[in-house]
Amino acid sequence: MNSKKKVILITDGDAAAKQAIQTAADNLGCHIVWESGGNPTRISGEQILNFISKSEKDLVLVMFDDCGFPEEGPGESALIEVVNSPEVEILGAVAVASQSYSHEWTRVDFSIDKNGVITEYGVDKDGIIDTEIGRIRGDTVYSLDSLEIPIIVGVGDLGKMGGRDSVQLGSPITKLAIELILERSG
Repeated sequence: MNSKKKVILITDGDAAAKQAIQTAADNLGCHIVWESGGNPTRISGEQILNFISKSEKDLVLVMFDDCGFPEEGPGESALIEVVNSPEVEILGAVAVASQSYSHEWTRVDFSIDKNGVITEYGVDKDGIIDTEIGRIRGDTVYSLDSLEIPIIVGVGDLGKMGGRDSVQLGSPITKLAIELILERSG
């Protein structure tokens, strides 16, 4: 029997993202590592792993945020440590698009646009389908390609996307991204 906590990585941690993730977690029965949120993430991967291990639930959502730091910032340093830990099972990542000035990008297996449509194209911060197939731009996505993550889902800015992912609507895009990772991870 596998006793490792199952983890979904989320590359956003601002106030709107926290609310959207909370709404999705409430509907899906997940635990959230609140301490990893913020803009940027202010705790280490080791500290995050400690919080994950103390979760009473098997499925844990963890936020990582670089706050626009170019290349590997504090959120990504923590993310790398968590992904490389043998203590957890990484199910996938929700890669959040942003208007990154450093032009960081990552491959995605697919994206979800602001209308909840699954697409092979990337999406932008507003959840609008982009011109490139299989990749998005963001500020906490620099390291995702170099890590072993089973599935990466691209989305627009959590809790926003022109109101289409608002908490009042139940954060449907955030919830769908997490559900698809769960579905495809078995």
